Amino acid sequence: MTELLKPDLCVIGAGSGGLSVAAAAAQLGVPVVLIEKAVMGGDCLNHGCVPSKSLIASARRAHEMRSAKPLGITPTNPMINLRFVHEHVRGVIAAIAPNDSVERFTGLGVRVIQAPARFVDRETVEAGDYQVKARRFVVAAGSSPALPPIPGIDTVSVLTNETIFALAERPQHLVVVGGGPIGIELAQAHLRLGCRVTVIEAMKALGLGDPELTAPLIAELREEGLTLVEGAKVERFERTEGGINVHMSHGGRSETVAASHVLMATGRRANVDNLGLDQAGIRYDKSGIRVSRGLRTSNRRVYAIGDVTGGPQFTHAASYQAGIVIRSALFRLPARVNPDIMPWVTFTDPELAHVGLSEDEARKRHGRRISVVRWPYHENDRAQTERRTHGFVKVVTTPSGRILGASILGAHAGELIQMWALAITAGLSMKHMASVIAPYPTFSEINKRAAYAYYLPRLANPMVRSLVSLLRKLG
Repeated sequence: MTELLKPDLCVIGAGSGGLSVAAAAAQLGVPVVLIEKAVMGGDCLNHGCVPSKSLIASARRAHEMRSAKPLGITPTNPMINLRFVHEHVRGVIAAIAPNDSVERFTGLGVRVIQAPARFVDRETVEAGDYQVKARRFVVAAGSSPALPPIPGIDTVSVLTNETIFALAERPQHLVVVGGGPIGIELAQAHLRLGCRVTVIEAMKALGLGDPELTAPLIAELREEGLTLVEGAKVERFERTEGGINVHMSHGGRSETVAASHVLMATGRRANVDNLGLDQAGIRYDKSGIRVSRGLRTSNRRVYAIGDVTGGPQFTHAASYQAGIVIRSALFRLPARVNPDIMPWVTFTDPELAHVGLSEDEARKRHGRRISVVRWPYHENDRAQTERRTHGFVKVVTTPSGRILGASILGAHAGELIQMWALAITAGLSMKHMASVIAPYPTFSEINKRAAYAYYLPRLANPMVRSLVSLLRKLG
């Protein structure tokens, strides 16, 4: 018989966003039901951020062994066993998994149901042997790899982020279709693990980033040995005895690339199918569930967060949105999403990080009345000690110095961007950044020097110089 549950909150999806909502609500004493049809932890833990960054860590170690000569160490070409690398990846997942486990959430007081969930009306969800009638619902169903309808794709075995980490053998020639962050990250990692790698991108690789920063990054990747074909269209796949032929058109001519393995990194689609959204009166389309800035759907009982909304596909975005829902659903506060404070990082080497408005976005919003300052890594002493001098910081401000956006290309960019993220979130100015005491020698001094760079033209102002001259005369 079906059991009826009447919690205060029902969360569909146990990825980062859903888990954050469930944990916070339970710790506040709110009755919560959490429904997950697959594995706890969602894509990030099992197929996304955690395994990819673990793989990248192995690849970086291998690259450092090959490139140690500038630091006085004889370089060596390491022996790489991909099976052992993937054991490392699985070990990292296993170490983190208890934080996302059924046991942990049951211990918090959450009722966990492991079954597919489906709305049967505007206020009821069915999952397994249960019906759930909650005061509020949160849909955090995530996304899945999007496979384009390329002829022949159903006749060959292609990899996605959900399957590539299970490879037991090293690909001889990995062809990556898609030059976005996921494709480029995994391409560089496999290149450093000893694979030949070709990336095929229909437009520009890393096309959503600032070209001033992506162009030197792409140049470094090519210098490292990555083959990157931009402006190319994959026409069809063909299975061969030794692997897969990838037929593409590029520059007005047809070409064929022989691959041992193909990784599809052509984007993701929101998991909106089979949720009964029509029965619940929830508007959606192929890009995801439609939500307000407060993350409410067209059914006011239901919120939606994370990839299923078609917004920024970042784990930290889903966690941020979880906080918005908690403030709105439990505390009745008018919480709204602010897209201008969302940072992102592409975990290549060097890393590429950004927060706030790009230069183009700032010019569209503020006209010509913006300032742009840059500071290079090679002017940083810590970068010199580690021979990590490629890259720079780029900051966009208002004429008064209020920080609108920042981008960083270089070592530890994902860590360094956090100072700018805090500054933008708090509405701080370059004055505040310049007043920070940065320990010496650290990479974080780059941010402080960028703030100094904002004031350098002002120091040359004749009025400022006249004032200093007057004060000198006064003794």
